[in-house]
Amino acid sequence: MWIPIAPADMPPSSTLVVFHNNWFMVSHHHHHHHHHHHRLTSPSPSLPFHIQDNRLLLHHHSQRRLLMMITSSSSTPITSTSDEDEDEKHKQAAREAVSEILQENGVSQEESMDIAIKAPNYLEMLMDSVRDLDQLFQSTTSNSNSYKKKVFEMGKQKGDKGLVPLLESMVGLPLPSAIHIARYLSPHTPPPKLLQTVKYLRQILFSDVDGRLPLIARTAHRMMMHLSIQARRGGLNLLGSGDGSSFRFLIESFPRLLLLSVESHMKPMVEFLGYAGVPKGCIRNILLLYPPILFYDIQKDIKPTRQVFTKVYGDDMEFGKLLLKYPWILSTSILKNYEEILTFFYAEKVSVVSIRRAIKGVPVILGCSVGKLKLMVQQLRELGVTEKMLHQVIATSPQLLMQKPRDFCQVVMYLKGLGVEDESVGRMVGRCPEIFMTNIDKTLKKKVEFLFELGVSRKHLPRVIRKYPELFVCDVNNALLPRMMYLLKIGLSKREIAFMVGRFSPLLGYSIEEVLRPKYEFLVKTMQKPLEEVVEYPRYFSYSLEKKIKPRFWAIKSRNCECSLKDMLGKNDEEFAADYMSEPPPSPP
Repeated sequence: MWIPIAPADMPPSSTLVVFHNNWFMVSHHHHHHHHHHHRLTSPSPSLPFHIQDNRLLLHHHSQRRLLMMITSSSSTPITSTSDEDEDEKHKQAAREAVSEILQENGVSQEESMDIAIKAPNYLEMLMDSVRDLDQLFQSTTSNSNSYKKKVFEMGKQKGDKGLVPLLESMVGLPLPSAIHIARYLSPHTPPPKLLQTVKYLRQILFSDVDGRLPLIARTAHRMMMHLSIQARRGGLNLLGSGDGSSFRFLIESFPRLLLLSVESHMKPMVEFLGYAGVPKGCIRNILLLYPPILFYDIQKDIKPTRQVFTKVYGDDMEFGKLLLKYPWILSTSILKNYEEILTFFYAEKVSVVSIRRAIKGVPVILGCSVGKLKLMVQQLRELGVTEKMLHQVIATSPQLLMQKPRDFCQVVMYLKGLGVEDESVGRMVGRCPEIFMTNIDKTLKKKVEFLFELGVSRKHLPRVIRKYPELFVCDVNNALLPRMMYLLKIGLSKREIAFMVGRFSPLLGYSIEEVLRPKYEFLVKTMQKPLEEVVEYPRYFSYSLEKKIKPRFWAIKSRNCECSLKDMLGKNDEEFAADYMSEPPPSPP
């Protein structure tokens, strides 16, 4: 079912009990005694249904006239080549009957027939009811027209005015839900209006999705990971399904959507979201992730909320971006939490700029309890994270504060198990907080295994991690492995690469095209130096080719000097000038 962000409009459809064979009598009884209710009343749970059924049959005399009217046009059975042919004729007659009911209630002939064709369960229910009455009064059907009349009268007796088949065909609702919601809608919504509403909702929510629904589902998952609100079982996957079931579950959870006016409510809301900075193709994301927004009053509910956020950010368009990332900011509970989070950050002396960056980058933090944030801040301080580092973490990776303390501690213990000291772990938090939000088995262990396979010893592993913790967030297959293969291709051995990584951990963090290849080619083609020099001094790859390597090389070459890469690049500007620029270059011969 749908994510229960707001209270359901009605009791769950499981409260609906439908017995096809007895529906006519139950419906008739309900019509007389409970006609003022919009919700379907279930049979009394204290009695078995067959006993209730017998009690209903006591009212048989009050129904006799209608029953006789429906069954009066019966005589000799139709002679047919087969039962299948007769059944198909009955189905077609039933479709026409349902179509006529819809037409009688304002639906066009073409659309009404299309609805009838796509509502097989409703059709079967009517046909079963007619069949039961025929058997009860031992009557038979003489021709298709008389059968169609029976189905038509049966459908009229249901009293749903064609809403049930419309909901089954256009929304995809199962029959019990369709009946339940039709009773809720019937007094307010004629079929043409419902048809217009359903078409518009489908258009704004599900047209031209291009496989983006799974992405919306993942967004919903991120929104909910750190909250106490939980989706119903399987709800997130259903949200991302492209088979039409998303619409069904949306309507089952929020049937009141079908009562909203397209012209005076839905279209103005869509226009407002566009004005607020939400791209047209992304409006559906907000509506699917937070359906109650469609019930909101723009002036009373949304604009005051926007003012709260624009007070901080000073830009209406920023509100649209926030809304797209986290539609739940419109809920009153999130607004209250927002004030508490601001108070907490101010107490921690976090700058306004850092707070803005945190909320703009990860607005889902507004759904996190202050108690949880305090707990994580305490754990970070115990690791030696300084106030300056904490502010940096809040500004750049606020999602770290939303981690489950247990998961965070497991990463810390894993790093300590590799030989990384407490102080170094604290510095790693400030330098690369993403590490502490990764999965140990799927991410961290894979990087460690890669380093071991490369030839980095367990003894040198803590130093490699300490010097370049970002290695843990590099993809093995798409980054580390291709870079290693490139270094092997240019003539380095695996052992030499391991030695280089041990001395200069960031080596495998460099892009092949932007760093490794151009600097290697300049080394061997222009500088004409052997590869052994970069094995001894792998830090060569860290210097800017244009700003440092080339200028220093040409300065040394102009003086006919020879020096190692370390001597050429390892000195600061003053030392380099003193060693190589103090004497003028020799005169040309």
